[in-house]
Order: sequence, then C-alpha cells, then structure tokens
Amino acid sequence: MKFNRKLIALLIILVLSLFSLTACNNSTETKVNQNSDLALPAEINFGILRVPNDETLAIAENYFDKYFTDQGIKVNTTVFDSGVEANQALASGSIDFATMGNTNAITALARNLKVEMIWIHEVLGEIEALAVKNDSDINKIEDLKGKRIAVPFASTSHYILLNVLKEAGIENDVQLLDMQTAEIVAAWERGDIKAAYTWQPSLGKLLKSGHVLISSKEMAEQGYITANVEVVRQQFAQQFPDLVADYIKAMTEAGDLYRNDPEQAAEIVAAELGIEKTTALHQMQGSSWKTRQELLSDDFFGSSETPGAFARIMKDTSDFLQAQDSIDNSPTQAEFNQYVNPHYIELSLNENN
Repeated sequence: MKFNRKLIALLIILVLSLFSLTACNNSTETKVNQNSDLALPAEINFGILRVPNDETLAIAENYFDKYFTDQGIKVNTTVFDSGVEANQALASGSIDFATMGNTNAITALARNLKVEMIWIHEVLGEIEALAVKNDSDINKIEDLKGKRIAVPFASTSHYILLNVLKEAGIENDVQLLDMQTAEIVAAWERGDIKAAYTWQPSLGKLLKSGHVLISSKEMAEQGYITANVEVVRQQFAQQFPDLVADYIKAMTEAGDLYRNDPEQAAEIVAAELGIEKTTALHQMQGSSWKTRQELLSDDFFGSSETPGAFARIMKDTSDFLQAQDSIDNSPTQAEFNQYVNPHYIELSLNENN
C-alpha cells in the first residue's frame, strides 16, 4: 500500500510536469500567433513615375533591396504615366506607395482614398514647361489665343497651365486637350499640336523642335508652387511605420548621392531611363531636391506640433482646382494639416540617433 502511494505520487508529478510543458508550448504558440500581425509584409507594391528624381536613383542603386528585399520583403514596382492612374490603383488597393504630382495628391484626399503624404521628391522648376513649336509663330502667352494646347489633365502641368492662361486673361480663349505624356509626344511629332505643357523626359523630346514659352520655375516665383510627392496608404503606414521611415531613408541616400556627386547621379539616372547623361543632369537640375531637415522646416511639412506652409499651398491649390471643376470638393485646411504628415520623416531621423 505504501508502495502504491509512492507510485501514485510519482505518476501525479509526471502528469503535472507533462501538463505544464504542454501549457508552456501552447503559451508560446499563442504569443507567436498574437505577434503575427507585427510580422513584416510579404511584399510591398510601389507606384512610380519614370522621371529623373530620387526614387528613380534609389531603384537604380538598389536601395530598395537594402531596405526591403534584404528583410525578406518582395518589392514590386508599377510604372504609371500620371498620378491619375496611381490614384486608381490606390483606390483598388493594388499599391501601397505612389509617386504623383501634388495636384493628384489633392485629388486623392478629396476622394477620401485613405492615404497620407509623407515626402516631397522634388519641387518642380524647369523640369516642367510650356513648349511651343519653333514654326508656330507663338512668341508670348497671348499668342496662344485660339490655339489647342495638350496637357495631362489633373496634373501639376494642368494646374500651372490654367494659372498661366488665367494670368494672361485668355483662359476661355484656348482649347485644352487631355493627353498623357506619350500621346503628347506622338501628337507633336505628327504635327497635330503646336503647344503642350508637360514634364521631363517627354518635354525634352518636344524641345528638339520647339522652345519653352514659360516654365514651372517662373510660375513658382509667382507663388504657384508644384511638386512631385509620395503618398502611402494609411493602413500600411499605421501597421508598418518603420518601413515608411525606411522608404524615406532610401530617398535620403539617393538625394545625398545627387547632392554630393551630381555627375555620377546623372549617369546612373541616364542609364535607368535610357537617356543621355547630359540630358539627365539638365533635367535633374530643373527641380529642387530637399533634405529631411529642409522638409521639416516651416516652408514645407513643419512639425507634428506645427503644420508647415506646404499644407496651406495644398489648400490654395485645392480651392483653385475646385473652382475649375477639376475636383468636386476642396478638403478643409485642418484636413490638409493632417494629410501632409511629417511623422515618418521625424521617425527616420530618430532611428538614426
């Protein structure tokens, strides 16, 4: 009987040990399952523009591999001809990040696409311009009266062109044709159009037989500022803020490469876009690339506590677009203050400390 009691006690201890081990294993599995939402995404989908900017340079230099692929994340890039197409992809959820002109970023907010603006790739200058054919007899803005002008609608070029025409008082005396950049080049070469407002590299093709009447740089000096910006889906950014900060780090590395060695950067971009190095350098110098610190100044994003001037520029542009019936409603200034979000730039700087 005494022996049986010892045996029973031993069996109880064994059972309890097995139960404890099983519970421990179940607890570990639960933690893994609970933390699965924090795992890195299997892939990230980027909507890009083939323009000579920091993103093109970052892709060519494999910075996306450094920040994403090396973490086991598959990177997918889709080229869009304009932000209109990118917004359609954002609406469908097929991309996570998108590069576009700030006018299309305004459209995204007006359409409640649940995205936020996290970066300015470049403030546009001579990289966008109104080109006219050399044999067109168009020598000043007023000479455009009665003419047809091609431009991608709802783009930064469209916004600037509308203001060019408005300033000259001929906004009701021209016919605007909604064309994508490739269509503009084809129509120009066929002789169907003699004036177009577009951006590089398509602008460079027009200038082989034309000249610039006015550029976005000149209009920026009059207060009409445009830029290529980056937006990201809010759901992605909230779930993976560090990856958004990593994207900004990749853009910063590319920007630093350009600032430190413009010739080398131009050579890399030229190879990526299939253009001449001198052309690439000229196009890159036709816009202004800002550092993180510059973007966190009052002139652009400001800080998480105090919105910068770019949110006000976006609101002013939005009001203009609504007046032109380009968008149905103009978001409030408070909405733009939240939309132009400096948090991820700040995060990228804090992670470097």
